[in-house]
Amino acid sequence: MFEKKIITGLRRSLLAWFKRTARDLPWRRTRDPYAIWISEIMLQQTRVETVIPYYLRFLDRFPNIAALAQAKQDDLLKLWEGMGYYRRALHLHKAAKIIANEYDGVFPQTLEEWKRLPGVGDYTAGAVASIAFGVRAPALDGNAKRVLARLGGEQGCIDESATAQRLRALAKSLLPAKEPGAFNQAIMELGAQLCTPKQPLCCECPIRKYCAAASQGFQKNIPVRKSKKPVPHRVVVAAAILKNGRYLLGKRPPGGMLEGLWEFPGGKVEGDETQEAALRREIQEELGICVRVGRLIASVDHVYSHLAVTIHLYLCEPMEEKPHAIYHSEIKWIPRSQLRRYAFPAANVKFLDYL
Repeated sequence: MFEKKIITGLRRSLLAWFKRTARDLPWRRTRDPYAIWISEIMLQQTRVETVIPYYLRFLDRFPNIAALAQAKQDDLLKLWEGMGYYRRALHLHKAAKIIANEYDGVFPQTLEEWKRLPGVGDYTAGAVASIAFGVRAPALDGNAKRVLARLGGEQGCIDESATAQRLRALAKSLLPAKEPGAFNQAIMELGAQLCTPKQPLCCECPIRKYCAAASQGFQKNIPVRKSKKPVPHRVVVAAAILKNGRYLLGKRPPGGMLEGLWEFPGGKVEGDETQEAALRREIQEELGICVRVGRLIASVDHVYSHLAVTIHLYLCEPMEEKPHAIYHSEIKWIPRSQLRRYAFPAANVKFLDYL
């Protein structure tokens, strides 16, 4: 931990730098907890440049907590389409209903209340509470953890709970009673702009003289991370089942990956199966029907956070049986001209141009 005099100087230098150089981001122009909360959820796992247009469209469509609470899930997911990590949108929807119904539309102001909402962990609770309500709570995203690890010369792995607790204690000791939200944002901004992972711009850093890693020259070795495991690859087949000018879509079931999104039905190829055999099996299991597998329409590659897939889409013709939603929560026959009205996983979106 730092001495009180050093903490005072560090705070002053960092806040002055932030006020002078901070990026003009739309969520920084407001203290509205709704707008701040939306931005913090969107910024999880997603770059600022990607988030901005989604954020502006989202607030235009759902300008307040009442509008979001009353939104249809399909409309919400369609608006989110392309940003990934769709469970964030579902958690937003659930939390909005809780705030609207149980809190009478008034946002909670304590960390404990925020953390009881779906999709809100320590970071998001600290960020919203400090920025919107001035609560003296740390907010440690990836950028902040990197800055704090270098600042304190932390050589433990930041993916381990003991190290995370030390970084949180350091962050809390540095937080001022006044402007804790600005200080949290300044730490994150420093990580985004100067204290970057591979080539930190230490010569431009406003708090370099306080940084243990910079003073000893090992800033590029911090933070220490666990080595990433190889991402497994799966071969997947999907069916564009066409009948009377309409394609059969299935809505992914609750609780699983990509919940609530629409897709061309199918699944992974098992063992020594041919792609055509796997597709016939998957359609029988998911829809209870037999199909004639026709030509290959397209193949696309896609990488999720934990899995890489190659998906092969085949044009298929249904037999006489009537399909049923065995796996999906809902199925629909959709004209080609209306396909883009539905929210698809990113890999399925790539197929639409081929149709």
